[in-house]
Amino acid sequence: MTQAANSAPAAVTDVHPWRLTAAILVSCIGAEVFIIQPGFVQGLVQSLGFDEQKAGYAASIEVWGITATTLLMTFFSHRFDWRTVTVASLLIMAITNLSCVFVQDQTVFLVLRFLCGAGAGSLISLGFTVVGLTDKPDRNFGYLIMWVLLYGAIGLYFMPAAFAWNGMVGVLVFLTLFPLTALPLVGAMPANGESAAHVEADAVNLPVPLQWLALFAMLSYFVAQGLMWAYLFLIGVAGGLSEQQVASSLTVSQLAGVAGAFLAAMVGSRFGRWRPLSVGILGGALSLLFLIGHFQYAPFAIWVSLYNFFWNMTHPYLLGSMASFDRRGRVVVKAVAMQMIGLAIGPALAASVISEGRYAPVNWIAIGLFIASWLFILPPVLTQQRRAHSLSTQR
Repeated sequence: MTQAANSAPAAVTDVHPWRLTAAILVSCIGAEVFIIQPGFVQGLVQSLGFDEQKAGYAASIEVWGITATTLLMTFFSHRFDWRTVTVASLLIMAITNLSCVFVQDQTVFLVLRFLCGAGAGSLISLGFTVVGLTDKPDRNFGYLIMWVLLYGAIGLYFMPAAFAWNGMVGVLVFLTLFPLTALPLVGAMPANGESAAHVEADAVNLPVPLQWLALFAMLSYFVAQGLMWAYLFLIGVAGGLSEQQVASSLTVSQLAGVAGAFLAAMVGSRFGRWRPLSVGILGGALSLLFLIGHFQYAPFAIWVSLYNFFWNMTHPYLLGSMASFDRRGRVVVKAVAMQMIGLAIGPALAASVISEGRYAPVNWIAIGLFIASWLFILPPVLTQQRRAHSLSTQR
C-alpha cells in the first residue's frame, strides 16, 4: 500500500530485510482476528452464548473498526510518526483483547471488538504501506499474504482444541500476547514515508472513471470475501461436518492459499494481470457453487481449498493492478479503504440473509459479487496494459 492520498508516496528502496520483516509481522498482527474469523465466530456462538446473527455483527463491527482507522490513515498518516502509531496500535490491541476475557455484557464486548479493530486498522494500513513501497511490491505482497495465511492455518487448526480446553479465554489471551511480539521490531519501521517518490515501472494515469471502476471492483470482491469468510465454519457445520473436520478443512485451505500467494509472488506480472485475475475471480466463484448444501469431508476440504487458493492468488494481482492505475499511488490508497469497507459490509450483509442455519443465500450473493468484480476490473486492467505497452515502445 501507499500512504496518504494528500502526500506523494515514498519509496522504500532496497528495503532492509528487518524493515520488510517488521512490516509483514505488523500486517499479520493487524489481521490476527480476521484471518481466523470463521473459528472466532464459531467461538462466540459456542463459548460466549452469541446467536449466529449477533456473532456476525461482532465480526462486522471489528472490521468496521479496522475500516475507520484505515480511512483516517489514508488522509492523515503523513502527519504522524509511524513508529509511535505502531506502538500505540499494538498496545490498544493487547489491552482490548485482554479486557474481553473479563467482560460478561455482550454490548461491551462489541465495543471492545470495535476498539481492537481500530488498533488493527492502523497496523494493516502502515504494514501494507511499507510493503507497497518496496521495489517489488507484487512479490512482497505475495510473501506477506503467505505469512498471514500460515498464521491462519495454524490458528484455525488449534481453535477447536482451545475451545475445548478453556472456551474463548485461551484464544483471547493469545490474541493479547501476539501484538506484543512486534514491539522489539518497531524501530525497523520507517518514521514516515516522505523521503522520496516512487512510481511503479508500468504505472499510467488512467481516466478517473476507470479508476473508480477499479475501486468498485475492489469493493465488490471484498464484500464477497467478507460474506463467505465469516460464515465458512458455520456453513461446514450446518452441512453435516464436525467442528474438527471443518477446522482441518480450513487449515488445509489456508495452506492452499499459501500456494496461491506463492504462485502470484513467483509469476508476478510476467503474463499480464487480466489473465490471472480472470482465473482467480471466476475460479473463486465456481468453488462457491460446490459449498452449498450438505457435504462429505473430502469434497468440502477440496472446494474450500480451491476457494482459498484462488482468493490468495487474486489478491496480490488486485493490489499490483491498483498500484499501476496512477503515477502518484492514490488509487491504491483508496483501494485499501475499499477493501476494508467490503470486509466490514460482508459479515453484516450475510447475517441479514441467513435464517435457521440456511446459508445458501450467502453463497449466491458472493458469486454475483465476484462476477461483478471481474466485469469491473477488466476495462481498467486492459486499458493500463495497452497504455503501458505504448509508453514502453516509445522509450
